[in-house]
Amino acid sequence: MKIKNIQRRGEMIDIKKVLFPVDFTEGSKKIIPFVKFFTEKCGAELYLVHVIRGPEEFSGFEMGAAWFSSFEQELLKGAQKAMDRLLYEEFGNGADIHSEVLMGDAVDEIVNYANKNEIDIIVMGTHGRKGLEKVMFGSVAEGVVKSASCPVLTVNPHKVKL
Repeated sequence: MKIKNIQRRGEMIDIKKVLFPVDFTEGSKKIIPFVKFFTEKCGAELYLVHVIRGPEEFSGFEMGAAWFSSFEQELLKGAQKAMDRLLYEEFGNGADIHSEVLMGDAVDEIVNYANKNEIDIIVMGTHGRKGLEKVMFGSVAEGVVKSASCPVLTVNPHKVKL
């Protein structure tokens, strides 16, 4: 049974495009069943995106942005290989899946990508960071929830029972 639309107060919500921001951690793999649920039940297209931190993230360090730029192409190649491997291992050949590796601020890139591609829902994991770790590393999921113009389903991979 495919769910084409979801009824809400007389309105029809049509989920045609699902975005899955992936970080290639084991936690990301625990989010995949939720992603597959939406794509299969709604007959939606799947979009995967991975964001590499841009050089501005390192400007306060002694190595700085110049150091980062020398590794930029290697980072992009490595991320693309990881994306290809994820597509093959988790989604078959990934022929009908849109995937992209981006560079910059994760929240900005995910939200901009969602807007540009008219995404209907974002399904993403959280890391469950607290305290000082959250202050230092921030929360990509929290930033996306606050900034996205579409609904965002967040899943804590440490609490998923599959």
